[in-house]
Amino acid sequence: MAKLYFNYSTMNAGKSTVLLQASHNYRERGMDTYLMTAAIDGRAGQGRIASRIGISEQADTFNPRDDVFAMIQDRLDQGKVACVFVDEAQFLTEEQVWQLARAVDDLKVPVLAYGLRVDFQGKLFPGSAALLALADEMREVRTICRCGRKATMVIRQDENGKTITQGAQVQIGGNETYVSLCRRHWREAVGS
Repeated sequence: MAKLYFNYSTMNAGKSTVLLQASHNYRERGMDTYLMTAAIDGRAGQGRIASRIGISEQADTFNPRDDVFAMIQDRLDQGKVACVFVDEAQFLTEEQVWQLARAVDDLKVPVLAYGLRVDFQGKLFPGSAALLALADEMREVRTICRCGRKATMVIRQDENGKTITQGAQVQIGGNETYVSLCRRHWREAVGS
């Protein structure tokens, strides 16, 4: 039975690595997969899912106005797909999450979405909120804070390492911009 999965974490937890490994496992057994990622994140090149450990794969991209159900249906019309993988799922719109759920229900294809749960201000991303509401199963990809506790929050830093507490929810960056922390150290960092 096909399901909608939401695999979530903070920055630098290895979500893309886990996604690429899972896709590889399917392909190694002769089953094709369909990879999708947000067009907004071009750090590894447009339409590329990449991990900090050096592995990457080409993927179709989605924008907020795209119909991801139609994209999946078009890909299935080209040939059987064992699983759909969506990276940077926090950038999905609520409507697109419903489209993923529809793909699971109507097209009978499993969808594994990977993304951030909260932003640097501790607020849910719209795509993540919808996935938390609609996913059949949720899995946390764990990473650790500098103290060794589980990191559940993330701070944004400027070029001098100073914590930023205001600004746009979306700013594409990586290890130099974001730091994953436990809630206690996040509160200390943002002055809460």
